[in-house]
Amino acid sequence: MARKHLLTNIGAGTSGTLKNPAFESRADYARKGASRSMMMSLDEMAENSMRALGGETVVALDPDVLDASPFADRIEGQDDDFSALVAAIEKAGQSSPILVRPHPDVEGRFIIVYGHRRARAARQLGTTVRAIIKPLEEIAHVVAQGQENTARSDLTFIEKALFARKLVGSGIDKETVKSALTIDDSLLSRMLAVAEQVPGDVLNTLGAAKGVGRDRWEDLKKLLQLPGKIEHALALVRSDEFTAIDQGARFSILLSELRKKAKSRKSEVAKPAERNWSLAENAVKVATRDTGRGFTLALKAKDASRFGAYLSEQLERLYKEFQGTEKM
Repeated sequence: MARKHLLTNIGAGTSGTLKNPAFESRADYARKGASRSMMMSLDEMAENSMRALGGETVVALDPDVLDASPFADRIEGQDDDFSALVAAIEKAGQSSPILVRPHPDVEGRFIIVYGHRRARAARQLGTTVRAIIKPLEEIAHVVAQGQENTARSDLTFIEKALFARKLVGSGIDKETVKSALTIDDSLLSRMLAVAEQVPGDVLNTLGAAKGVGRDRWEDLKKLLQLPGKIEHALALVRSDEFTAIDQGARFSILLSELRKKAKSRKSEVAKPAERNWSLAENAVKVATRDTGRGFTLALKAKDASRFGAYLSEQLERLYKEFQGTEKM
């Protein structure tokens, strides 16, 4: 249930017949001026009181006593939003506390469950960070961090996919992973397939790929399964020209290049090699068609039927002779 501001009715307790413009102006100034800060302080006190009642106390911690979660959920890289976050915290303070748990092996240190960027911003600003300390076990840590991820619209598909892969690789069972990310078997399988089949160098160069959803990542995964495509993708992302491109545009360019090459190769394969020639002073006309995985031979002659039957009878012997030449 929403809390009412305790100062909302300042000046409203008197008779409603008071219509003095000067009084109304002063009351309006009070609401917009000093009392606004008091309202915000009271809100914060109320929030902290509610957390305390629930066994959660907001404390101020030095960012230097905080360790990152062992389950990374964000790809570090170009992050314009981080600068905006730092500016917002510097101007108005940290509005939402982070969640940490006591380090299981080092007294006085804590592991961040979620709120890594807020902690990094506090470190950059040289201030303490508001935090809630909860003695969570690893599984509860995973679920809390994952559910926070689900609520964050700025975390991309590939970041969630890599988070899921890291959890599974750390021995967390898939049921817990699905519960943490609020996903089903099908989506988890797709996430893991993309995270596992796209090479690390490609993932690192593409970064968080903001705005790129599951379908386009699956398109990339399928293209990379074609012969030679992984090598081509790696050569492209490792080139100076590609890394000079703005990170936000890299995914589309890579996908476009791989599609272009795939279409080119498909057209090359679709065009078979054909040959026509004659034997025995043009008594027999021969036509062959080679598609790579298929080879057809056509004969045209007066005795084409009998000659074809003869060739058919000799095929096993001829094939053995052919195999013998391949081993030489």
